[in-house]
Amino acid sequence: MEFVLEPWHWFVLGVLLMLSELVLPAFAALWFGIGAVMVGILYWMFPMMGTTTQLVMWIILSVLCTLAWFKFIKPLSTDKTKAGLSREATIGQIGMVIQTNLEHDQIKVRFPMPVLGSDEWNCRTASPVQVGDRIRVIDILGNDLVVQPHHSAHDNEKVRN
Repeated sequence: MEFVLEPWHWFVLGVLLMLSELVLPAFAALWFGIGAVMVGILYWMFPMMGTTTQLVMWIILSVLCTLAWFKFIKPLSTDKTKAGLSREATIGQIGMVIQTNLEHDQIKVRFPMPVLGSDEWNCRTASPVQVGDRIRVIDILGNDLVVQPHHSAHDNEKVRN
């Protein structure tokens, strides 16, 4: 008696591989499980597929799923915030003044990426600034960022001319 693979075998294998991901630290069995479920769907749609074709499809689909993870999905999950970074990583960050004349002569600054967990900060300024000015963090005093106006090379050229 010869063992014949059925589509449900692939579904069961896929689910078992995906569930094994709960106990395995590698994060690789998931992609082989997804590949097995995809082969089950293909085999259900095209029942004339042979065993060798099914195995080759499983390998190809598993590799493609794994490559897609590393190429497209994983880069989306990287943390682009500056939360938890050291003082040195925060100093030099560039932001834009969005509000002036706050209490205690502070200004409100918005950063393009969160700095120390927040994208808006009440800051102390070393010199006068206006709404829309670009600033650069020069120090951290307690819970306040100390900023100064940031002049790009383009701004410096305007001043010279």
